[in-house]
Amino acid sequence: MKPIIGITMGDATGAGPEIIVKALEDRGVYDVCRPLVIGDLGIMERAAGIVKLPLKFRPVEKVAEAAFAYGTVDVLDLKNLPIDLPFAKVDGRAGKAAFEYVAKGVELAMKGEIDAIATAPLHKEALNAGGYHYPGHTEILGDLSGAKDYAMMLTGGPLRVIHVTTHVSLRRACDLVKKERVLRVIELADMAAKQLGFAQPRIAVAGLNPHSGEGGLFGDEEIKEIIPAIEEAKGRGFDVTGPVPPDTVFYRAALKNHFDIVVVMYHDQGHIPLKVLGFEEGVNVTVGLPFIRTSVDHGTVFGKAGKGTADSRSMSESIYLAARMAGQGK
Repeated sequence: MKPIIGITMGDATGAGPEIIVKALEDRGVYDVCRPLVIGDLGIMERAAGIVKLPLKFRPVEKVAEAAFAYGTVDVLDLKNLPIDLPFAKVDGRAGKAAFEYVAKGVELAMKGEIDAIATAPLHKEALNAGGYHYPGHTEILGDLSGAKDYAMMLTGGPLRVIHVTTHVSLRRACDLVKKERVLRVIELADMAAKQLGFAQPRIAVAGLNPHSGEGGLFGDEEIKEIIPAIEEAKGRGFDVTGPVPPDTVFYRAALKNHFDIVVVMYHDQGHIPLKVLGFEEGVNVTVGLPFIRTSVDHGTVFGKAGKGTADSRSMSESIYLAARMAGQGK
């Protein structure tokens, strides 16, 4: 059976509902999975009108009621938003609703009723205005699932990166680069790459400092934390190289095919090269949860919300990747 992918609607004041509609107009999505939108029926119907696609929508109260028929989108309707919600404005109602979609997705995934979650973007300020004080999806998913050791992986174009730290200040990120965390992310990198089809993943570990510290001249995190983690990982049988200087590792991974995935030390170290090489198709994956979760690698796109012009490629790719990691896909 094709995997059931729960697609959370995200922040309704942004372009999330519109890019979901565009993605589900692709018949190929139904060839590899059974998609179920977790959101608000009225908002999804409004989005279809905006993008001018002739899809129909069918409300369901539980997964078992879904028909998964191309041309008619099944919506697990939480009925938690007014149809006249304004576009492109931070609204606590939309933030609260976006959290509820994710919470429902986690509940269904933990029960085994869906095989993966693909999330449309939420707005962090609206999320907090709605009473949920999280820095983003990753932390919500970790908290709701009870997962302790998880990491953000990005895929796009020829590159895959996985982060030791994410939504913290750069100063704080440096303090969080510890042997135990680096080693755990190497393990998660190996697991994620195998889910993507790499039988024996080649893992590169980026340095934190210029030239990977140059033997301690430019910082000692490599000597004290990163190299010991790499050596222990090698002893456990992982194919891992590093620390590779950050100014060359992405060239070697993406253009020379020396590595299948790169362990990066902080948010922008991984996000910048990924978005340069694969911005439109970028997908965010939370690795280490008890279920598969993929997401678009962009925000709520307020500038295009309500206009029908937002690019849906990242949403489409996140659904395809969720299906692939759940056992099917293109």
